[in-house]
Amino acid sequence: MHIDLPEKRYYAIGEVAKAFGVNTSLIRFWEKEFDVLQPKKNAKGNRKFTPEDIKNLKFIYHLVKERGFTLEGAKIHLKEEKKQALSTFEIIDKLENIKSELIKIKNQM
Repeated sequence: MHIDLPEKRYYAIGEVAKAFGVNTSLIRFWEKEFDVLQPKKNAKGNRKFTPEDIKNLKFIYHLVKERGFTLEGAKIHLKEEKKQALSTFEIIDKLENIKSELIKIKNQM
């Protein structure tokens, strides 16, 4: 899945939910379930996600929505095989970005 977000330090939960095509409640739920997600909260309680949080959200989205893992299965997968799974996911993500760029170039011709 290719996520189009501008380069920023912090992203609002609405921006993140819109980029992933899910409800904000799902993002909040995943925040409670997965320890790797630690968005910053201001005095009002608004969540601000860092680029590292976005990277972790992409991986969780990939496991749960695309590969069909249960939440427990995704948690176990994150804990046990994190390094290998992340490197594989990063390769897949880079290839998808290249594919989307090539499709843009093709459409411009």
